[in-house]
Order: sequence, then C-alpha cells, then structure tokens
Amino acid sequence: MAYEVQNGAMYHRLNLEGREKLTVSGVEDVERFDESCIIMSTCAGTLIVTGTNLHIGKLSLDGGELHVDGHIEGINYEEPVQPHRGMFSRLFA
Repeated sequence: MAYEVQNGAMYHRLNLEGREKLTVSGVEDVERFDESCIIMSTCAGTLIVTGTNLHIGKLSLDGGELHVDGHIEGINYEEPVQPHRGMFSRLFA
C-alpha cells in the first residue's frame, strides 16, 4: 500500500484551508457520510467531521487520503470505548 509511514506506523495528518477544504491522510475507511457529517476510521482513531454541504472530493483508500469540500464546523476524534473494569482489576492493574 502507498500509506505514508513514520517510525513503523502509518502517518496521520490534517490540513484545513480556511473552513472550506480539509485534507486527511492516514484514512483507513469511511464509515458514514452525508452533507452534514463524515465519520472515518484513521490510524489515529475515529475522526468525525461536521458541517454543511460537505462533499468528498477525492477518496483514495490505497493512499489513505481523503479530501473534503464544504463549510466545516467541527473536527473531533472519538475516544475508543474502554471495557468496564471491575474492582479487582482496578486494584491489581
């Protein structure tokens, strides 16, 4: 694959031009998208882009790159869900 690699891991980068153009590298999969929200898996976790009139201009999963056009209102990473730990696992961890 043509992913950028840094220190043995896939390289993740965000480049936002104004609030109209976003380029994301290190994209592994696009889970969901519409004109107001794009949810993607990246090598740094799940990334959620919100806004209005969002369009995916270019998607290259082989290269791990995604281009978004539209009015971008928010860029958030979703924290991975931690399994519930019991009292003993917290004491002895």
